[in-house]
Amino acid sequence: MNLFETIRIALNGLATNRLRAVLTTLGIIIGVGAVIALVSLGRGVENYISGQFEALGSNVLFVFSAPPATASENGIQPITTIEAEDLANPAIAPSIQQIAMEYQIGGAVIAGSKRTVIPISGVTPNFSEVRNWVTREGAFITQSDLDSSSRVAVLGTTIVDRLFGSKDLNPIGQQIRINGFVFSIIGILEERASGFFGDENDVVFIPLTTAQTRLSKSRTRDGGYQVSVFHVQARSKEVMDSAVNEINAYLSTAHNIEFRGEEDFQIINQADLLTSLGRITGVLTAFLGLIASISLLVGGIGIMNIMLVSVTERTREIGLRKAVGARGLDIMSQFLIESVVLSILGGLIGVALGWVGTLIGGVLAPDLELSVTLDAILLATIVSSAVGIIFGLYPAGRAARMRPIDALRFE
Repeated sequence: MNLFETIRIALNGLATNRLRAVLTTLGIIIGVGAVIALVSLGRGVENYISGQFEALGSNVLFVFSAPPATASENGIQPITTIEAEDLANPAIAPSIQQIAMEYQIGGAVIAGSKRTVIPISGVTPNFSEVRNWVTREGAFITQSDLDSSSRVAVLGTTIVDRLFGSKDLNPIGQQIRINGFVFSIIGILEERASGFFGDENDVVFIPLTTAQTRLSKSRTRDGGYQVSVFHVQARSKEVMDSAVNEINAYLSTAHNIEFRGEEDFQIINQADLLTSLGRITGVLTAFLGLIASISLLVGGIGIMNIMLVSVTERTREIGLRKAVGARGLDIMSQFLIESVVLSILGGLIGVALGWVGTLIGGVLAPDLELSVTLDAILLATIVSSAVGIIFGLYPAGRAARMRPIDALRFE
């Protein structure tokens, strides 16, 4: 008997019990659909987190004061403007391209009858470039504003909404009061999507020198001013580790750090943090796929069960076919083809179900940008086919081993 005849007989067998065949494939359909949808969700989360970090700027390191891991006689010395200026010197730190400074203080912001309390950030003009954050309207803080300690402010859209009633308004030129001082609004920042780092639009930026001299007294013992964070931009991704070493070496000397663990500062490498989070989300994606794969196992057991029932029901047919010359391989191929067809059919429907689930998820969570990838489809299809072969082998083998005389006498 040729292969095409075996396939025809197998398909006729499935067509005879259409409803039973459809119900048998449900486990495969649900399993494949769940695998595709959950893998798409996991990858969407990975891409979302990656996008959040990329929005912080490229090749960026964050340096800030932090308690030492071990006891230190020096206590915590703040990072300062003098240290930032030294690190920006290529002779001291050749891997660093530029450093944007930020100094945060608490502030009450008033516009008319509206009042809000948020941290006020004093920043340098290059903050916009390093953090890849431009203004939607107006201008960012300039070097002239920094040199003259001008009382000017750049607002995020959340603050505009809170103070003026709508984030779409243009309040440039209007005045606000910060801790009792009058400031003129010179720019509105481009809106950023809220997410992993909270609402980044809930900010007020003023010149760094204004925050350090007019709104607080932040002189330090080295003659500079205290800074909350250095936003350090390395020259390239390849030299980020070198930049970390250069910063660590300089600050350790400047802060009289003698032993490891006494560092009163912390350096966060954007790339390392993204890699670590990538590993976590990768494990999460694999875990979600593993959970969904349990449905495939259940579906495979269902296929084995129904194929065993089918073999029992068609015992006399098997005996008759063997009596007229069918080989054991022909019988085995027939039932194995039925099992594989059930699995592949369930897999294809499952792919469609997973695709629909991904579209729905994309509508419910548009920031994740979910999509079905080709490798997920291929994986689901291959796995579903393998399930059909693995769980169909035993019933097919049982049918092939039947003796014609025993099968023909079966009632």
